[in-house]
Amino acid sequence: MPIELAEEHRMLADMVAKFVDRELMPLEKSVLAREAAGQKFGLTPEEEAPLLARCKELGLWALDVPEELGGANLPTVALMPINEELGRTVTPFTFPPDSPNLHMLLAVASPEQREKYLKPYADGTAVSAIAISEPGAGGDPAGMTTRAVQDGGDWVINGRKIWVSRVPAADFIIVMARTGEGKRHEGVSAFIVERGTKGFVIEREIAMIGGRRTYELVFEDCRVPAGQLLGQLGHGFAPMQLRLTVRRLQMGAWCLGIARRALEMMCEQAKNRVTFGAKLSDRQAIQWWVAEAATQIHACRLMVMDAAAKHDAGQDVRTEASMIKVFATEMAGSVTDHAMQTFGAMGMTKELPLQLLAQQVRVMRVYEGPSEVHRMVIARRILNDRR
Repeated sequence: MPIELAEEHRMLADMVAKFVDRELMPLEKSVLAREAAGQKFGLTPEEEAPLLARCKELGLWALDVPEELGGANLPTVALMPINEELGRTVTPFTFPPDSPNLHMLLAVASPEQREKYLKPYADGTAVSAIAISEPGAGGDPAGMTTRAVQDGGDWVINGRKIWVSRVPAADFIIVMARTGEGKRHEGVSAFIVERGTKGFVIEREIAMIGGRRTYELVFEDCRVPAGQLLGQLGHGFAPMQLRLTVRRLQMGAWCLGIARRALEMMCEQAKNRVTFGAKLSDRQAIQWWVAEAATQIHACRLMVMDAAAKHDAGQDVRTEASMIKVFATEMAGSVTDHAMQTFGAMGMTKELPLQLLAQQVRVMRVYEGPSEVHRMVIARRILNDRR
């Protein structure tokens, strides 16, 4: 059934839409110029500081943080329209804190970890990252070789991680490592490693398409206290999956925003551009692109909101999240590609946000699990259900 937002949640989504239009969109020109010049993609401190101040003023802070930690405790169905609005702009900005790691910490952090790590993260004064992937292992947890071995009252971590985001800014990193001999996800544990811990090395920065940066990390006899074990020993995979599910739903909403922006630009260009004596909007090819885009956006929004409602009800939505991950990224990729085609040569320039939106969607088809793995997982679960 269609999900009806509560009145206060609709008002909040409208406020975020105005924030995007008034605060973030005007910064796009500078963001695009820096990215085109090969500089790091992102906001300068001078640009970000007033945005954060404005967020606090409007109450756009700690939106899904529990009330006991000072947050608004919004349900997932209220967060999806907010993320959709944020997806409309290439100006990179997130209302603190970033949701996925928050929910992993909420699920399994000890009382001491909640005080030391969760509280500052929830109130936006700390930054975190998570290290899962490894060179050569990709999306297969069976290939994880980073290992943590107990030594007295400490854990000693050795191994490599790759494709980790936000590392230089992170105050702590959640590191997934093997602590047992089980296959695939059995025997995987999570550890909190603070910035500056001896044996934790940022090996290199890796430039990605879409202006992003990720990092390869090395752990060489990296010693952390026993209290840095996050959750139960050997059972780190389930809370990590919770974190991934939250991100995949979020990505579905971002893709909706990206596709909406591309469709709006495509329609505007089609109504204004004349070729061979007729407007592009009168061409059947363009009309079909518009119709397909609008239909797919509508379908994707229903998928996202349905999964969000089920998630709020405590249901397992891993399959739905995988479906959204595949459908939303491929849908947004198709819409942005048609929008670029509608603009012709101008659509290939770095002056428009379309190329950056398209690259960001292309990256989304890989991170948090590539589309091929998600298709395999979806099929496996459905086939097992039929048995």
